[in-house]
Parts: sequence; structure tokens; C-alpha cells
Amino acid sequence: MSAVTDDDRTVPPADASTDAAAPGADPVPEEVSYEGQFYPARPARLRPRARLRDRLWQRKAKQPGSPTGDNPDYVSWLVDESMLADATTFARQFAGQGSMWQNPYAAPDPRAAIDKAAVWFTAYPISMITKAGGTFLGTLGDEDLWSAFESIGITAIHTGPVKRAGGITGWETTPSVDGHFDRISTQFDDMFGTEDEFRAMCEVAAAHNGLVIDDIVPGHTGKGADFRLAEMKVGDYPGIYHMVEIPKDDWGLLPVVPKGRDSVNLDEAAERRLTDAGYIVGEMQRVIFFEPGVKETNWSTTAAVLGPDGEEHRWVYLHYFKEGQPSLNWLDPTFAGMRLVIGDALHSLGDLGSGALRLDANGFLGVEKNATGGPAWSEGHPLSEAANQLIASMVRKVGGFTFQELNLTIDDIKNTAERGADLSYDFVNRPAYHHAMATGDTEFLRLTMRTAQAMGVDTVSLVHALQNHDEMTYELVHFATLHAAEPFTFRRKEILGADLAVLIRAELTERLAGESGPYNALFTTNGIASTTASIIAASLGFDDLSALTAENIEAIKRAHLLLAMYNAWQPGVFALSGWDLVGALPLERKQVAALIADGDTRWIHRGAYDLLGFQPDATESTSKMPKAPALYGSLAEQLADESSFASQLRAILAARARHGLATAQQLDIPAVSNKGMLVMVHRLAESDQVTVLNFANTTVSGSVRSDHLRPGSTVIDMITSAPVGEVDDLHSLYVVLQPHEGRSLLVVPPVD
Repeated sequence: MSAVTDDDRTVPPADASTDAAAPGADPVPEEVSYEGQFYPARPARLRPRARLRDRLWQRKAKQPGSPTGDNPDYVSWLVDESMLADATTFARQFAGQGSMWQNPYAAPDPRAAIDKAAVWFTAYPISMITKAGGTFLGTLGDEDLWSAFESIGITAIHTGPVKRAGGITGWETTPSVDGHFDRISTQFDDMFGTEDEFRAMCEVAAAHNGLVIDDIVPGHTGKGADFRLAEMKVGDYPGIYHMVEIPKDDWGLLPVVPKGRDSVNLDEAAERRLTDAGYIVGEMQRVIFFEPGVKETNWSTTAAVLGPDGEEHRWVYLHYFKEGQPSLNWLDPTFAGMRLVIGDALHSLGDLGSGALRLDANGFLGVEKNATGGPAWSEGHPLSEAANQLIASMVRKVGGFTFQELNLTIDDIKNTAERGADLSYDFVNRPAYHHAMATGDTEFLRLTMRTAQAMGVDTVSLVHALQNHDEMTYELVHFATLHAAEPFTFRRKEILGADLAVLIRAELTERLAGESGPYNALFTTNGIASTTASIIAASLGFDDLSALTAENIEAIKRAHLLLAMYNAWQPGVFALSGWDLVGALPLERKQVAALIADGDTRWIHRGAYDLLGFQPDATESTSKMPKAPALYGSLAEQLADESSFASQLRAILAARARHGLATAQQLDIPAVSNKGMLVMVHRLAESDQVTVLNFANTTVSGSVRSDHLRPGSTVIDMITSAPVGEVDDLHSLYVVLQPHEGRSLLVVPPVD
């Protein structure tokens, strides 16, 4: 029989929606600053909106018969379930439409993105306690919740992964292996809600001057219909992945796949055999999530799979992350992987109503054999840059923006920022500010910030975040890899980048885990599983979270607000999570024993939280995540108390918004007179701004000096609006800061 391809689906006519984001619809213009115009005729940006149309098709029910490649009904069902087929359908709705040419798209525009959304709430679907009987998406679209967000100053929510994930075995789906980042469908997972609830959430967000940020994953999928069709060698599906078919004559090079498994990881010897035989490019620059006996290389082999051609096939496939996350191939002649990702992006922006997309795992889109015999080139590859430019440009063409989580070198962040995503997650300074909190010394933080500035990374292009769903990373890729042999000056001595990374990791581990923080846990070689509150608790010497006093909690809250000031009182996006808003602490290991059994200790910091007290008596989320201990209470309680974390955060963000700090220019990270201090100097539209922070748990005082500060300028506290001093003739001002205190100072130049 002939193979079934994604083009075999019958495509019904598109809904004739008149909404602004629909292809062919009239654009909804937004203001474009002169700074953002590269030429006078540059068109206005479109505001993405949901098209609110019915589903294009109804899914086929599961058919009787064997779930194997010799059953046409099974193959046809898989095609119907596949993301590549969906992408083809969605892309056709946009082809040949005038609306596709109304937006600038060539260059990233972080300030335009921040003008749309400067403060983000990053959700984690399985950890949110919903309204009684409600879904995650339904709860995120709650009017009361958005009123609370608007009051605090939150202007966007990043939903996190909410589409179906995991895999398909036979006719049945299998669970996600990585918190729903192993996508297998464009359909929503029933446990999180429906497409209609997602669209309604986008409308509620817009009514509160906010927008919704969705996810696409350009780096990999799960083992869903697309991968199963690829294994069967159906149509273009093998072209989606970095996978190589091994002829039967060479199956002896492959390890045996144990009964009950569909694949097995290659050990180093098998990797070398297949490399020498010319099948794969071999060893990579590093093995992410390395674990002996589980993941020793980035390659796995499938069991024999029967295809529609009547032949059995075995493949070796690449996965940078877990075995259930096969990597996409961005340079296959079919361009099937590219088609899948672009179609997914168009669906989210043009049909569902999101305004932006997070690009996950987008730093690993190219791989090339090393001609000299060393590890394959797999990080910082030009193909990744080209692919990111294509994705980001397409998103900008339909009026949205993108951000990336790229835990690579500063060089890579700079390069991708030139033509790729509009914004990048600040992985460089994130472990550095945790180090400053843990040690009370900001020297390493000043070093990372100055290094990024010297290399041309504009602070406004970064997403400065508190906790997210991942561990507190301390890989320090910039120092540990590309700049390992480069000397840096630290603590008055020269130290190589590789040695600096080892030193910082050791200090973080010593102060935040083990005896200092037994409630935190190491996560492989990537970082420390912890909440923001538990990082602070360990830094303050609280080794027993069950014994925290009211005074201890107040100290944690004060330091937590300091970290919020660091991230919010500089140019760029400020992001925080539900765990931050309620002051969540880690779960006890026994509560998530089954989830951490494979070594993924991150589950201890993903406890459930209840933002508005939707279900005060709930002990777990709908997804069965146990409820985390929380120090601050619900948002409803906090917003009624001016001394609470959320209320003080509201004041921090109000000052930021009032003076346009999010889109300012960072001028200087000056030297400080006390190691616990950090100073940042920024240029606003008509004045300057100085952020002064004390990371030490003691009172500090000293002069803040920068050549950018003009003598005679009046210094005003941005929170109280009260004058607090004047810049002297040495371009400096004197400050006194209490333990973990921060101040945002407006510097108004004198009238000539």
C-alpha cells in the first residue's frame, strides 16, 4: 500500500471571520515610536486577537484493529492526530493574504514587545489550584484574578505548556516525561481546559490591558503521532527529526531494546560504532541530564517498527534532553520540522488569540559533524540562528513577539538577539544574583552584568525573572564552555573562566543545599531545585523551615522584595511566578517520591499554590500536585494589607511604570564602596535613574559614584517622590541602606 501523507487530509473551507488577526482582515494599528522606524513608510503593528471560529475538523475516533503499520486505519488515525498535518491546515489559512505584509518583521524589537507587556506572571499548569470545578485555563481567565494582576501591575501571563504532551503507544496516549514540554498535539490537554477557554482568557486579559503568552517548542516533540509515523517511514514524517535509518545488515551495531520499551539510549561504545560507520555525527559538546545507565549519550535507538511498506525499520535518533523528546531537524530536504513549528505558531497567534510565544529549547536546532574528530558542533550553531530568525520573523509578521530561554553563552544570546527572538531570558545574571544573596557579596553579579554589557547585550532585551518551573540553574555556560580558558579578575586575582564556574557552583552548593538548606536539592549538574523563598531561607541561615518565626518570615519577605527590585528596577521584562506571589516553600521529598525517583528533583519546588484562595481547604491541585507551604497568603489577603509582599511589590512596579524604567538604557554598573551593594545607572527619557541595592544582611553605607551623574542634580526617591539629596561635584551621592533594602532614585538634572 502507498504511504499516507499529511496532504491526504481533506481541508474544509476557512471560517469567514472579520476579526483583526484573521488573514485578510483590516489591521488594528498601534503606535510605533520614531526610534523603532527604520524607514518612514514602516507600517503599524497589528494587535493579535482571537478569531473565535469553530474547530476546523472533528478528530476521528479510535478504530478497531491492530495498531501497526500494516493497518491503514491506524496509519490514517495517526496522520489525523499529527502536528504536521495540523500545521499544513493552519498555514493554508494565512497563505496569500494581505494581512501578512502589514507588520515589520526583519529585526527584533524588544522595546515594542515591552510596550505591549512589561511585567509577566509565569504560570505552571499542573501547580495551580483552580476554582472549584474549574480548569486551569478557566481560572486564568477569571475576572477577579485579572483585577488582582492589574492592581499589582502584571500585564501578561505566560501560560506554560497546556497542549497534549507525552507519547502514543498503540491507540493509547502516554504521560508527559517533562512537564508537558514534550508536545504531541496542537489540541489542548483536557486536564487544563479547552480552546474556547483559552480564547476567553485572551479576551479577559485584553480587557485588563494585558495579553497572553503561549509556547512553541522548536527543538523537539514528544513521541506522539508524528514520531510514530516517522518510525514507520510514512511520507515526510522522518524528515521532521534528526533520525537515521539503520539497514538490517547493520542492526548488529545497535543495542537490544528490552521488552516493553520502544527505545534505548546508546552508550558511548555504541555511539562510536555508529559514528565510525558513518551513520551519525557522534558525540556532542555536552550531555544534558547525564545519568549513568539512563542517559549516557544524546542518541537512542528504536525497536523494530513495521511500516506500511511491509518492511521493519530501526532508527537512531537525537535527543538533547530526555529519550522521549526526539529533536527536530531544521535542515531536512522536506523541511517538515520547519513546517510543523511555523504552523503551530500561526495557530496560537492567529486562531487562539495569544500575543506572544516562548521559544523553548531553540538553542539546539543545528548539529554538524566535526571534521577534526572532536565533538559535533551542536551549540551556537549558525543554523540555530537562522531557524530562530525564521520563527521570530513569522511571529512578527502576524503582529506578535517572541522570547527565548537560551541557557548558552553571552555570545550566543547576543547573536540570536540581532535577528532572532525579541527578548531573551536572563540566564547570565540569574545565578549571579542568587550568589549575591547567598554570600552577601555582589562582585560576581557585577562581573556578569559588566561582561554582558561589554559584549553588547542590551539589558532591555532580557527577561529578568524570579522563580520559574526549572531549577535555580548554575551551569554558568558562558564561563564553563566557550570562555573556559579566558582570564577574569575576581577577588583581586586572575582566574580562568572554567575555574570561576567551579568556584561559584561550589559556593552556591555549600550555602544553599546540604546542611545549609536540607530542604533544597541538587538537580543533576544543572542547578539546585528550590523556590525563591527557600534560597533566601538558606542564605539567612534558616535550616529548618518548619521552625520559621514571624520575624524569620519578615526577613525572608524583605530579601524577596530586594530580589524583585533587582529584576524590576532595570530595563527589560520583569517576570515572577505563582510560587513567588504566595511565598511558596519546597515540598518534602516523600510527597513527590514517585516523581523524583528518576533523579528529577525539580518536582520539590513545583508544589501547588492557590492565588486567590479559590479552594482554601484544598491539599493538592487538579493535577494531584501537593500544595506547597506558603508564607504570604493569597493575593486577596495580601492586597488588603499594605505591608504584605504583593502590596509592596505593587509599589515597586508602580514606580517602574510611572517613569518608564522598563524601556530605559542601562549606562553603568559602577564600583561600590561596600561589597554588599549593587548600583545600576539608567537613562530615562528626560532624566537618569539609579537603583541602589543592599544584598547584605547588615546595614551598609557609602558613596554611589558614576560619571553619568551630573553634579547639582536633584535626587528624588521614586517610591515616596520626596527629595533625598543632590549629586555632588565628584559625580556621587551618599546612601545608607538597611539589611536587604533597595532604593530607586530619580536624578533630575539642574536647569542650565
